[in-house]
Amino acid sequence: MTARQTWTGRWVAERAGVDLVGSDRLTDLVGLALRENRKRAHLLVSTVLGKHVPQCPSVVHGAGLDLGVQVRELLGSEAARAVVLGYAETATALGQSVADALDVPYLHSTRRPVPGVRPLGGFAEEHSHATAHLLLPADPRLLCGDGPLVLVDDELSTGTTVLNTIRELHAHHPRSHYVLVALVDLRTEADRHRLAGFAAELGVRLDLVAAAAGAVRLPADILDRAGRLIAEAGPAPELPPAAAPAPLVRVVLDWPAALPDGGRHGFTPADRARLDAALPRLAGQLADALGDELPDRILVLGFEELMYAPLRLAGALAERLGGAHLGAGRLSGARLGGERVRFSTTTRSPVLAVDDPGYAIRTRLAFPAHDDPQDDASRERYAYNVAPGTDPDRRFGAVVLVVDDVADTATLAEGERALLTQLRQVTDRVVLAVLPSYRPEAPVQPSRPLPRPLRGPGFSSYRPDEVAWLLKDLSGVPLEAPTEEREEAVQHGGAHYAESLPVEYRPSPAYQELYHQALRASARRMAVAVGTVAETLLRERGRGLVLASLARAGTPVGILVRRWLAFAHGLDVPHYAVSIVRGRGLDPVALRYLATHHHAPDVVFVDGWTGKGAITRELAAALTGTPFDPGLAVLADPGRCVRTYGTRDDFLIPSACLNSTVSGLVSRTVLREDLIGPDDFHGAKHYTELADGDVSAAFLDTVAGHFAAVRDGVALAAGRLAADPDRTPDWAGWAAVERIADEYGIGSVNLVKPGVGETTRVLLRRVPWRVLARRGAGADLDHVRLLAAQRGVPVEEVDDLPYTCVGLIHPRFSRGATGASGKAVEEKF
Repeated sequence: MTARQTWTGRWVAERAGVDLVGSDRLTDLVGLALRENRKRAHLLVSTVLGKHVPQCPSVVHGAGLDLGVQVRELLGSEAARAVVLGYAETATALGQSVADALDVPYLHSTRRPVPGVRPLGGFAEEHSHATAHLLLPADPRLLCGDGPLVLVDDELSTGTTVLNTIRELHAHHPRSHYVLVALVDLRTEADRHRLAGFAAELGVRLDLVAAAAGAVRLPADILDRAGRLIAEAGPAPELPPAAAPAPLVRVVLDWPAALPDGGRHGFTPADRARLDAALPRLAGQLADALGDELPDRILVLGFEELMYAPLRLAGALAERLGGAHLGAGRLSGARLGGERVRFSTTTRSPVLAVDDPGYAIRTRLAFPAHDDPQDDASRERYAYNVAPGTDPDRRFGAVVLVVDDVADTATLAEGERALLTQLRQVTDRVVLAVLPSYRPEAPVQPSRPLPRPLRGPGFSSYRPDEVAWLLKDLSGVPLEAPTEEREEAVQHGGAHYAESLPVEYRPSPAYQELYHQALRASARRMAVAVGTVAETLLRERGRGLVLASLARAGTPVGILVRRWLAFAHGLDVPHYAVSIVRGRGLDPVALRYLATHHHAPDVVFVDGWTGKGAITRELAAALTGTPFDPGLAVLADPGRCVRTYGTRDDFLIPSACLNSTVSGLVSRTVLREDLIGPDDFHGAKHYTELADGDVSAAFLDTVAGHFAAVRDGVALAAGRLAADPDRTPDWAGWAAVERIADEYGIGSVNLVKPGVGETTRVLLRRVPWRVLARRGAGADLDHVRLLAAQRGVPVEEVDDLPYTCVGLIHPRFSRGATGASGKAVEEKF
């Protein structure tokens, strides 16, 4: 090596007699330091782990990705069934990066007990400073599969830790295949034989993947030598007093709701996709906090086990600042170090600091523990290589400290030895970024067994594998009432619209022909929208999707999204239909069912289109404080109120033209106290008597028949959506509705139904007053004009309408209530 590339293990090798031998890459991946630990005196200090040595985030993440690629090649088709387990505290981000490459669930051990979460198991790490490991998955089923278990640590020194882990887990849930992954494998031949014998004893396959292999040769008196060197070095030098403390900026990160901050309680592919989608926005918060005058060197400093989230934030910040020129996944970049942003984390391990280029730990900040650890005898924590020491070129112009809210305590900020106090002495600007520590929801215990879902053909005309209806069958209950009576009761406050059903509209032959024309004209466009939504969900939420369509209009869309995922990716995705009622919320029993049978953050709610956004708001309100993601995915978002959509154009989705005969012969949902108990799903009816006019299956087959032809178009559309820097809803539709309500003298925005789909519903189910059509609207409105003519409703062409059309429900309804002006008449009831 050249002088500039001095190996950071030279000082220990020369003075303590420690010899590191092995593959050429070994000394590129690790240096050496001395521990203040009488169990093991030397410490292998990784250059690519992001723990003790600040490193480019692309190199740190890439180290794990490279190992994960090797594991994927080793496992072949079995890779998709794997689960990855990482070790606290040093390998939490490494393990999660391996899981990233495999796109599989991840869990890491922890030394932080969490109130209310019962450990699934635990094991010991004999040589570590802190030995007790706990396993705290939010869902115990995470470790109960029969696929390979991939165990990831930064180094394999003896193999004892993984032996203890496998013994503990195998006793509770045996499996046939384990894979050990490490950056470096330094086991002796005796250790290798011991682990191989252990695998043979259990009758399991045990594979190893490592970036480098070798051995550490220690003198017999290494503990004494290390003790003398540490005593000679004396205490770490005090920090020189700063002219003035650096400014401190506090940022509460806009972390996605219910998204785990790491793998302490499990991290799924859906969680991974949500984090990937949120990172640009979160990096923007950090960039804003850093200010306009950016220094040449910025350190993002994580906190003990909290490594992965700060690592990804550091990578996103580097990309935003234009410094991420190193290819992710390339360990060969470990020596280049050209990024403006570096990453490392604090640690529990006490290590000697020696300000020498041939020693891996140049400087040390020691500070009081600030997360109130309950079981740790040592109250001191450390940040290494953060202070510049005697080399001004190693100085960081800004430090971004990332902690979770558990660690955001007074001890972090108050006192001369507090970490924030010391950071403000060694840099020019400090940003404290706080994210919420993930707290698993306690499992909901129903007061009695949950009801069973309904499936076709017993309930609905859909195939039983297409959808499970989380509904109560009310087919034998008379619920229909004439439309005018329902409207009068609803508007007078005497009833809620979900307490009865409209009489099902039987379309005339002319109207049926209009529906078929609309389907022929729109099926290809709809197929593109379906594929775009499905690909977006897969990219942003991962392969563990669970679809929950909003019954009933959303249900054909949910089935089509499910079919696309099967067609394009071979996925068999669960799909449920659930009820949501305006003013009453989402069915709570259906939510309990989903939370009991699935990982709640994996559930995606699906609908056909948005109008003004009332149901979007209803869904968000219903899911506040739950682990479910409140985002709604739709094919068309003319209301501009969701982030996941196939298009924001107001185009005709042909299923809006019909009622139950295009929705599996199922009614809209019902919620009435005398019919729906506290542990019942919301209700609905199955209209078997309308089977001769059922086009539900034909509708699905027609749209799905275009999937192969639109595959390239879907890739382009989904790519454009992914590249859109800002899909944030602006709620332009809601503003337009308020303007229309005011202009036409309508007292409630609930009586204004914007968009082709909502206007069709008004004409089919409610008492329509008039239809506003955008001047020049074409064939998309043929069915609307026909229905309006049949109902005796005027169609008024207007300019500057953001929707293709808007349906107005008769305001202040009593039969015939219109004035000479055609505007609403205020009536006294």
